[in-house]
Amino acid sequence: MLEPGTITEILTALKAAYPNAQTELEYRTPFQLLIATILSAQCTDQRVNIITRRLFHDHPGVEDIARLSIAELEAYIRSAGLWQTKARNIMKTCRILIERFGGEVPQTREELMQLPGVGRKTANVVLANAFDVPAFAVDTHVHRVANRLGLAKSKNPEQTEQQLMQAFPEHLWKDAHHWLIQHGRRLCHARKPQCGRCPLANLCLSAPKRRSDQEVQYRQEDSQDPYR
Repeated sequence: MLEPGTITEILTALKAAYPNAQTELEYRTPFQLLIATILSAQCTDQRVNIITRRLFHDHPGVEDIARLSIAELEAYIRSAGLWQTKARNIMKTCRILIERFGGEVPQTREELMQLPGVGRKTANVVLANAFDVPAFAVDTHVHRVANRLGLAKSKNPEQTEQQLMQAFPEHLWKDAHHWLIQHGRRLCHARKPQCGRCPLANLCLSAPKRRSDQEVQYRQEDSQDPYR
């Protein structure tokens, strides 16, 4: 693990680079964030927002979506990856929310992860952003950037989550999640990270030292998505 002083420097640099970072998913209620995050697996936030603007305009609540047929819901979300599976999961989730939780989204990780299509990352996104519950969601960007910087040394997202929670103070978990995502999307790309433009290059264990104009080539990440 990095020295505490280096971790503080990384946090300071990330905050300066992405001062307004927050989730790019559009939502008005915890339920809408839950559905948007389910849809976001193997799909960009931009595409999800296009889908949910129409879906939530016509059917904003859990009972509204529950009244749809599978075919009707599929028509809304067809442009999302894995749309048929997601449609089934969303319909099952809506029924469970109505029957077991009075139409409300539960506020514990254990209960959230009982919902179809909800893994640990999705549960953490909902907890942190909808309910301000301390949680550190790890998606493919967070996992990649954290391991490149040396904030974590792991091969799976749950180990990365645990190491990041140890490295960062609890009150910064949600913000740090968004900072790392933004850094992964803008500069620390999977195949060609922009080390020459990176404000963290002097702190990063993976950046080429004294050769900031040279990009490091990385093996393409596995196409499977363990981060849902």
